[in-house]
Amino acid sequence: MEFHSYSSPHLSPASDVSVVMRRVLYALGPGLVCAWWFFGWGTLFNVLLTSLTAVAAEGIMLRLRHRPVGPQLSDNSALLTGVLLGLALPPLAPWWVAVIGSLFAIVVAKQLYGGLGHNPFNPAMIGYVVVLISFPREMTYWPHAAGTGMRALSLIESLDWSLLGNLPQDVSLDALTRATPMDTAKTELGLGNTLSEIRTDPLFGGFGGHGFEWINLWFLIGGLWLLYTRTIRWQIPVGMLAGLFGMSLIFFVSDPDTHLSPLFQLFSGATMLGAFFIATDPVSASTTPRGRIIYGAGIGIITFLIRTWGGYPEGIAFGVLLMNMAAPTIDYYTQPRVFGHQRDEE
Repeated sequence: MEFHSYSSPHLSPASDVSVVMRRVLYALGPGLVCAWWFFGWGTLFNVLLTSLTAVAAEGIMLRLRHRPVGPQLSDNSALLTGVLLGLALPPLAPWWVAVIGSLFAIVVAKQLYGGLGHNPFNPAMIGYVVVLISFPREMTYWPHAAGTGMRALSLIESLDWSLLGNLPQDVSLDALTRATPMDTAKTELGLGNTLSEIRTDPLFGGFGGHGFEWINLWFLIGGLWLLYTRTIRWQIPVGMLAGLFGMSLIFFVSDPDTHLSPLFQLFSGATMLGAFFIATDPVSASTTPRGRIIYGAGIGIITFLIRTWGGYPEGIAFGVLLMNMAAPTIDYYTQPRVFGHQRDEE
């Protein structure tokens, strides 16, 4: 009788890359639906465009690099990059903004570095920063949130605007769009107004920006599910939220009428999306237990600094990319002690 022997490891992994990516996509679902509810069909169009472009670009690049297309496309990493980028873009941004950002994320930030596992920077945030710097006007096309009583585009009108740039005759772009709550607060504070005066604007909700507070809440729920399923580790989200909360609390306590509250900082902008879905990228983030906390805290601190004094109202993308550069150094100095070895100083 012939017996077959198998080499180690003898236990199959609990999950592979495709399973992890699918879980993250599932966890993004509630926040995506909530974003569509408050900001209209443009949100779904952006996600669809960035996702299709990312998957197509990944397939073409793999073919050009003579790599197997099917197995690597089926890991869903390109699809996840597209979804994250689409969620970060303004819902009324033209279609070519989504396509350019997605192409740059996959072709330059991912495939030219060698593909999944070799990219030093988060691809979705690279794509976002490229279009943010290149097309600053188009990246301000945020519509009024649902519930403010302002005009919103229907499905057909949104499609006509996104693809052809046509608006209904009785509507102007200025009437459809306005600054985000974070941008409005920053601008008004810079003009010398106080928060008690600013918060009379219906743009602000109960504890965050109107609409954004609920979107962040649903992304928080999705992130907690990822923690429950052990898809991500707790250190980076906790570190980032603690860094942002701690910095905002210090300044809020010193002058609550000229600095946004910690709760507003946590539930406005892309805070929860960044903490649970973007900063936790397993390739470009820190990998040691202590390093993850430092890495996350660094993103939170940088986000607060840019939101408060920087040239942009949102700083998560820049915080993630800056800490991507620091991740190798953080990992080097936070290596856990190897069992059976003494520290050099001992």
